[in-house]
Order: sequence, then C-alpha cells, then structure tokens
Amino acid sequence: MLPARYKSLNPGLIPGLILCGVIAFLASFMGDIDFLQSHGFSALTIAIILGMVLGNTWYKKVEPTFMAGVGLSKHNLLRFGIILYGFRLTLQDIAGVGVAGIASDVLVLGSTFLLALFIGIKLFKLNPESVILIGAGSSICGAAAIMASDGVVEAEPEQVSVAVSTVVVFGSIAIFLYPYLYQLNLDWHWLATSANAFGIYAGSTIHEVAQVVAAGRSINPAVEDVAVITKMVRVMMLAPFLLMLSLYFARKSAANGASNVASADADTPGKPKLAIPWFAFLFIGMAVVNSLHILPAQLTHVLVQIDTILLAMAMAALGLTTHLSAVRKAGAKPLLLALILFVWLIIGGALISRLVFWL
Repeated sequence: MLPARYKSLNPGLIPGLILCGVIAFLASFMGDIDFLQSHGFSALTIAIILGMVLGNTWYKKVEPTFMAGVGLSKHNLLRFGIILYGFRLTLQDIAGVGVAGIASDVLVLGSTFLLALFIGIKLFKLNPESVILIGAGSSICGAAAIMASDGVVEAEPEQVSVAVSTVVVFGSIAIFLYPYLYQLNLDWHWLATSANAFGIYAGSTIHEVAQVVAAGRSINPAVEDVAVITKMVRVMMLAPFLLMLSLYFARKSAANGASNVASADADTPGKPKLAIPWFAFLFIGMAVVNSLHILPAQLTHVLVQIDTILLAMAMAALGLTTHLSAVRKAGAKPLLLALILFVWLIIGGALISRLVFWL
C-alpha cells in the first residue's frame, strides 16, 4: 500500500521507477564484472555513483517528471530491500563464528558508534543526523546500514550521500590494506596467526560485505570464509541497532518537547511515541525463515537477486537527488570523522580481537 502522499500521483510514479530500475539493472550487471568485484565495487556502490553522475547533469533538467517514482524508490523500496536482505543470513552463521566472533562484532560496533557520537557531536559539532549515518556505516555494514538508519533518522539526501561516500572511500582502502596487515601479522604476531583469528578481525572491522569478500579473497579462502560469516553476523545486529536508534530519537523528542517522532494521530499532542522500525523486525524474520531452510534454494536465490535490485534502486534514487554543491558544503569534518573511525576500526579492532581471543 502506497503512502498517502503518493496515492494521487500513481501515474507519475512510473517514469521515476523505470529510471531507477534501469540504473539498478545496469549497476547489478556491472557489479558482476570481475575487475569491479575484486576492487570491492558492489551493485549498491555502482548504483549511487551512476545516480550521482546523472543527478548532477541530465536529471536536473527533467526532475519534475521523475521525482515521484524516485522518491518512492528512495524510501519505500529501500525498506522492502532491507527486509529481503534477511535472506542472505541464517542463524547458523552465528554458530559458525562462535563466541569470539560475536563478541568482536558487538564490541567493535558499540565502540565505533559511541566514538562517532563523541567526536562528531561533542568535538566537531556536526549535525547529529550526519554523525549517526557515518557512525552506522562504519560500525555495521556500510551503505545498507546508512540507508536503513536514514529510515529512522530521515536526514537530508546530501547527508546520506556524504556518509555513503566515506564508506566507499575507506572501505576501498581497506581492500588493499588488509592483505598487507595479514602479512605483517605473520611476522609480528599482533593477533593469532590462524585464519579464524584474522578472518574475525577483518569481518568485524571492514565496512561493506563486498569489501570483506574482496579483502578476504586477496588473502586466502579460509580467511575469506570466516570474515564473511563474521560480517554477516555483524549485519544481523542492524535490527536491534535500529530499534535502539528509534528509542533514542523518541526520548530526544520527549526531552525537547517536540513531536517529530510522534504519529499524526497521537492522543496527546506533543507527546512523542516510539517510531518502531518495523522493517528491521521483518528483516530478522526473513533471516529466521532462511535459517529453517523451508524455501527452495532457487527461490531464495531469486529473492536475493530481487533484494539487490531494490537496494540498488534506492541507491540510484539517492544519487539522483544528491547535489554535489551541497555535498561540498558539508566540508572536511565528515570525512575527517570517517577517517578517525577507520583508524579506530584498524587499531581498536585489533585490540578488541586480541582481547577476545586472550579471554
């Protein structure tokens, strides 16, 4: 069922949906190219890049024709994409990495996000929405976490694009850096030299799933397998994170006497209500269904492909609505914040991994 603001615009949705769909299919095709895969460029990353190129050139002249469908893609299709993302995961993934992997994920996620809040808001005085998006992308699962968090935060398109850009930049650096760190670790023994230990370290600290795959593959298959499983467990933490984020905004609204997170029909005006991110629970539900193996493998594969298209359409829509002039106005602080978090993921993540295996 479409939101009320789209009901009278149904015919106008088609051009924008087609445009986002074309970009998404092209991005999915390009995402299967070995060269791009080896450098960590997933369909989502490619989709936002293509969207931004068009959004700052041709699309500016024809935006009124496409804006309704593009808006639907950016908000509603995103939520459906997050739900279907659950079919990439199973509860067995958790058992696969054991207590060490789960503990590393929890500690890295929590410390990275809290560090983002402290530096971004307290020291850099950045907009809280921007800080939350950059923190979510760095601490959980890159662009997917940023887009999902935006469903709660509702930031400006430029703020989302800046956050996604930081994931692309530093996650891409990680692809080339981690194989080098692996070789250094063999000589210096900062971490245990087993594939399991380094795989958990990589999976708990690299931004994007695609970037984890690319970095792990550059090391060896054993490290790649453990890293990907650890990463997917980290992805599953997106659902409770979104719930806590929603709770935070509800309490913040209550403290300020605002009603931006209250429903339109709240019984008491100005009394905020918790905005439950329903799609996060459905995301976990799909992971549970996938864990039970009650669906044919071929159907699950199709659902994952559909999910990639939906998320790519959302990223394309984000790119189309992003103006580089506004991104430039964001300044150097968001990039510096992401750099600090990147350094923390490398050094702090190593300390956490060492502590977890020592215990």
